[in-house]
Amino acid sequence: MNTRSMIFTLYGDYISHYGSKIWIGSLIRLLSEFGHNDQSVRAAISRMNKQGWVQSEKIGNKSYYSLTTRGQKRIDEAAKRIFKLMPEKWDGQWRILMYTIPEEIRNVRDELRKELVWSGFGSLSNSCWISANNLEKQVFDLIEKYDIHNYVDFFISKYAGPHENIRLVEKSWNLEEINGKYQEFISEYSQKYIIDKNKIQKGQMSDAECFVERTKLVHEYRKFLFVDPGLPEELLPEKWLGSHASALFSDYYKELAEPASRFFESIFKEGNEMMYKAKDYNVLDHPYIVE
Repeated sequence: MNTRSMIFTLYGDYISHYGSKIWIGSLIRLLSEFGHNDQSVRAAISRMNKQGWVQSEKIGNKSYYSLTTRGQKRIDEAAKRIFKLMPEKWDGQWRILMYTIPEEIRNVRDELRKELVWSGFGSLSNSCWISANNLEKQVFDLIEKYDIHNYVDFFISKYAGPHENIRLVEKSWNLEEINGKYQEFISEYSQKYIIDKNKIQKGQMSDAECFVERTKLVHEYRKFLFVDPGLPEELLPEKWLGSHASALFSDYYKELAEPASRFFESIFKEGNEMMYKAKDYNVLDHPYIVE
């Protein structure tokens, strides 16, 4: 598992709930549970610092890293999508972004495409991207971020035909392929869930093991943010497995949550004594598990 990607997972699922700041030594210790060494962690966090996701701070002889405003915003958005249990209701309208970005700034165009896919847009045709979700704020944030006001047009409208809305979905996303990925997730993690639940109930699974399994679970599940556009229920196929996978993820996560958090806190406190504030952590009250 990529070190930088694992750091994002730790910030999203743990560190952001504890002030979003962590001592580099604690981060190294946590990632050692997954086989990442000191050098790889320092290189990855340095790269994230340069990219504007985190910022560094020296307190005494210790280096701490916290999320930037940009990093916190991305983490919050990802968490809301990860812990959303059910598809949203559709207002019947499509958000359409069209652009003509010149070749001399094609790097901006490439970055914009990545951002659009991550947000849940699909490519209806060349330079025309659509979404059924309310993503107006994200769109205008991207326009501002990349300073592309002169090259884009944004519409909100209903599809008037001559086909059904599902035709737009089929042209813009490969739902069969995404459903296949959900099936793979369900096949693997339904069995792991039963085994680990049994171990936890019998006291045969350590806090450290629960931490590793919960982090791996979130790390794998959050990959769907890059492929699943989060379409409303009205636009999904009849045998859609996304909701099944979401329910499995939620149940497995809750089973691992308490012991995993205990392990994280034990490591986190070692380097964050001055900033750490003890608090009860109950996964059922997790701010991002929403109906």
